[in-house]
Amino acid sequence: MKQFTNPPQHESRPEENTTDLLLGRFRKNPSVPIYELAQGDGTYSPVSTADFITEVKQIAKGLIASDVAPGDAVAILSRTRYEWALLDWAVWWTGGVSIPIYETSSPSQIQWIASDSAATLAVVESTRHKEDVESVRGDLPALKNIGVLDDGFLEELKARGADVSDEDLEARRTSRRMNDIATIIYTSGTTGRPKGAELTHANFVDTTRSALNLLGKEVLPPGSRLLMFLPIAHVFARLITVLAVAQPITTAFTADTKNLLPDLAAFKPTFLLAVPRVFEKVYNGAEAKAIAGGKGKIFTAASETAIAYSTALSAGKVPFTLKAKHALFDKLVYGKLREAMGGQVSWAVSGGAPLGARLSHFFRGIGVTILEGYGLTETTAPISVNLPWDVRPGTVGPPLPGSTVSIDDSGEILVKGVMVFKGYHNNPEATAESLQDGWFRTGDLGALDEQGNLTITGRSKEVIVTAGGKNISPAQLEDQLRSHPLVSQCVVIGDQKPFIAAILTLDAEMLSTWLKNNGLPDMSVAQAAQDERVRAELQTVVDRANTSVSRAESIRAFEVIDSDFTEENGYLTPSLKLKRNVVVKDLAQVIDKIYSGTKPTS
Repeated sequence: MKQFTNPPQHESRPEENTTDLLLGRFRKNPSVPIYELAQGDGTYSPVSTADFITEVKQIAKGLIASDVAPGDAVAILSRTRYEWALLDWAVWWTGGVSIPIYETSSPSQIQWIASDSAATLAVVESTRHKEDVESVRGDLPALKNIGVLDDGFLEELKARGADVSDEDLEARRTSRRMNDIATIIYTSGTTGRPKGAELTHANFVDTTRSALNLLGKEVLPPGSRLLMFLPIAHVFARLITVLAVAQPITTAFTADTKNLLPDLAAFKPTFLLAVPRVFEKVYNGAEAKAIAGGKGKIFTAASETAIAYSTALSAGKVPFTLKAKHALFDKLVYGKLREAMGGQVSWAVSGGAPLGARLSHFFRGIGVTILEGYGLTETTAPISVNLPWDVRPGTVGPPLPGSTVSIDDSGEILVKGVMVFKGYHNNPEATAESLQDGWFRTGDLGALDEQGNLTITGRSKEVIVTAGGKNISPAQLEDQLRSHPLVSQCVVIGDQKPFIAAILTLDAEMLSTWLKNNGLPDMSVAQAAQDERVRAELQTVVDRANTSVSRAESIRAFEVIDSDFTEENGYLTPSLKLKRNVVVKDLAQVIDKIYSGTKPTS
């Protein structure tokens, strides 16, 4: 097996737990506001670390008075907001275990997670969420109470815990050690029922310290600002919110990504955390706006220059003429793009799905370096991440300190180290299958270079085997197809079929702008899906993607459907991963249509 080890850069004490990260921040950096709260008028009010800890303790005392015992599970079902963080830390202060549930979850999903974790308390955001929990309460024998954030439940807890002593609370806080479970995060469930990944306090503490030792000085120096808009129920956002507490960083929350641009402008973050689709939307929106304003050629030239500039940086030398062109476009184009993101962002981390080298080079070329990382729920988010001083677009960088990545003979990525979970809750069979000889089997395929940089080549369970026996990983083609403003989602198919094909969905938000910019009349998504001019453009997208693969791997036919793949209709997970098996099953008729037609020419 080829492997690469990054030795640990710190040592934690066995009696510590996640709350020590917050207390450590207060001791070392009490003056930097830990949060800023949006006031609704474009302004923000600071929250000091001392005030946050005071509020956390008050709520924790209320939880103790509400009979939340050490080791008890408390479910949190809410959008991203300040109260989510408050409650999370309060649960840890009591020695409890947090159980995040996506606010978009169905009653059946809520029932499974709350019952499997044996949650004794569920704290939900709204009356609607409470009704969803109540509808399955008969199947939740451990559940004692439901609290509603919008109805002032946290204030109720503060009042309820007034008689709990500081000594009792501190005894609770220190009852948890590094090996104890801090949270159970249920996998998004692209196949089957979600599995509950048990993450320990050590996972959070050591992964946080490893990441900060590696990246903190350069990417998140004291005084950095983070706008959190991803769901905190997702492990990626959850880990970063903990990391932001351990470092003197100021965080703000926004739950509605429709207001993302105004929120970015108002809060002015220095650091962004996002999934690739957000960066794709920023690029496509900027391109469409430029075309609509008659500046399409300028944008294209600026884009090509940014990519060339970043590529030259990677090569170690930027020619003088390229530097001059880059400086010109910085005034004409790049500065405006940075301003749209708040004007202060210089670093970003992308995860959850492959970003693509072209987009990575583009943003780096405009002055916003995206560090692409890789990880899973079972690895407390990050396994590896690109290094700020050695950015290698197309890779996800070397493993974090305190971990080892290995590639087995089948090409599967294996990992061991500080971030690897304890096991699956109530599921010893799945645990035994995933954790073998100390290694976590990720199910992803990859390769390591001599410097330990990891490249993701696909997912073992998603490999397509054509009727001719050709093994094909669909991720590379799908990433390139989604980069076009017309394409919202796609799925590459061809398992046991004579050739590779694709099913595309149209981006309803971008469609009207694209039609206008290309001199075409406005039309609905259903009309556009059948329009020959739209299909001709999509064919160019497919042709471009095909240039990156061999003839046997290329897309030979495609269909456009008039609906999208969304979380609401069950085709995407909350972290926007495609539920491939569900899509293929539900679109069987579309697939049959593709393969029952005339065989494509060689």
